[in-house]
Amino acid sequence: MINWMIKARDFTNCNCAYGCPCQFNARPTHGSCKAILCYGIDEGYHGDTRLDRLNVAAVLAWPGAIHEGNGEAQFIVDQRATPVQRDALLRIFSGKDTEPGATVWQVFSTTFTRVHDPIFAQIEFDVDIEHRTARLTIPNLIESRGEPIRNPVTGAEHQARIELPRGFEYSIAEMGRGWSKSMGTIRMDLADSYGQFAHIHLCQSGIVH
Repeated sequence: MINWMIKARDFTNCNCAYGCPCQFNARPTHGSCKAILCYGIDEGYHGDTRLDRLNVAAVLAWPGAIHEGNGEAQFIVDQRATPVQRDALLRIFSGKDTEPGATVWQVFSTTFTRVHDPIFAQIEFDVDIEHRTARLTIPNLIESRGEPIRNPVTGAEHQARIELPRGFEYSIAEMGRGWSKSMGTIRMDLADSYGQFAHIHLCQSGIVH
C-alpha cells in the first residue's frame, strides 16, 4: 500500500436539512442522499507524487441512506494535474491505498454500484472555512455556493459546529448552507440545504490528529 496524505479545505453541500442527520447516524432528511463537494488541496502527496494546490470535486448520489448502498459517483479532477497526479488523486478518492474503514472515501467506495468515468476540467474553487463562504464553478458541469446560516428573525449570522472525535472525514466542521446545481451525468439541484466547511487532514490510516 502506498502512503499518502492530504491537507485540504472542504465545502460540501448535500440535500439534507442544516446539520445533516447522517452526521448522527440517522436517516437522511428526505430519504435519499445527494451531494456535491470540492477539496482544495493545500498540501499533499501520494508516494513520491506531490498533490499541492490541486482541486478535486465529486458528485455523489444514493437512493436511500449511504450505508444501504446502490450509490453512484463521478469525480472531477483539476485539469492542471499531470497524468501521474490524476492517477494518484483518483486512487485516494476511490478508497484505494487506504486501510479498510479509515477514511470517508474508502467507506464510500464500498457503497457505490456505479462510478462514472472521471472528468478532467477547470475547477474554480474558493472557500473560507471560518467565515463559512464558498464558491465552486466547473464550466458546464457544476455551480455551487455556500453561505452562513442566518437567524430567521434578525438576519444575523449563526455559527454552529459538529465535532466528531472518532470520525473518518473531519474532526470539526463548521455548519452553513448551500445551493448547488449539477448539469453532468448525475444531475441535481440543491437549494438552501446542508453546507459543510471543514479543514481536512487525511492519510492512508485515517484522520491525522
